[in-house]
Amino acid sequence: MERKPLLPIKLDSYKPLRELVFETLREAIIEGELPPGERLMEVQVAEELGVSRTPVREAIRKLELEGLVAMIPRKGAYVSGLSMKDLIEVFEIRGALEGVASALSAERATEEELEALERHLVKTAELIEKKDFHAVVDVDTDFHSLLYETSRNTRLAQIISNLREQIQRFRQTSLSYPGRMKEALEEHRKIVEAISDRNPELARHLAQEHIENAENCMMQIIRAEKVEK
Repeated sequence: MERKPLLPIKLDSYKPLRELVFETLREAIIEGELPPGERLMEVQVAEELGVSRTPVREAIRKLELEGLVAMIPRKGAYVSGLSMKDLIEVFEIRGALEGVASALSAERATEEELEALERHLVKTAELIEKKDFHAVVDVDTDFHSLLYETSRNTRLAQIISNLREQIQRFRQTSLSYPGRMKEALEEHRKIVEAISDRNPELARHLAQEHIENAENCMMQIIRAEKVEK
């Protein structure tokens, strides 16, 4: 099936054009608008975005460094696929890091930050009710970002940010699994309760379990796709 053309870039930002092109392509890959295996032809992408080939070429190089694009000799640039090995490695790291972040949060989060985490739960429930999938993904992302912040460990947040693009692609897919959004919300609720109760070990356990459940959903989706093929 042919993909929808990318929308032209809006020049309503102070950011350099090459940065806008990079962010547009990165978001399109994470959102699935540019699916794994899609060839990125400079001329075509430049025409769709309404720019020259130069910022597109620069953006593709940067996306390759982030692992979102693969350069194949004599064939060109393609959106990287998500292998089972990638999935397992990312979830192993994320489970460990989120466990540590949640345990530290139980020891260090302020009352204001606990209130902010609670507000994220309320907002998520509202968006699930409205069936606003993309907004749920955004709030889910914000929830985890806040969790890292409350750990008061800058290096931990930096390490997890290095996996940002891969995590976001997995997050998009795992939350699309039937019933997963509501399950994830309840898991978030339990984590926040453990943090509020100042119970580091329980918070660690629940956070790791939350990530394992997300990984299991990804596995189910990948298996289903293989059966369809």
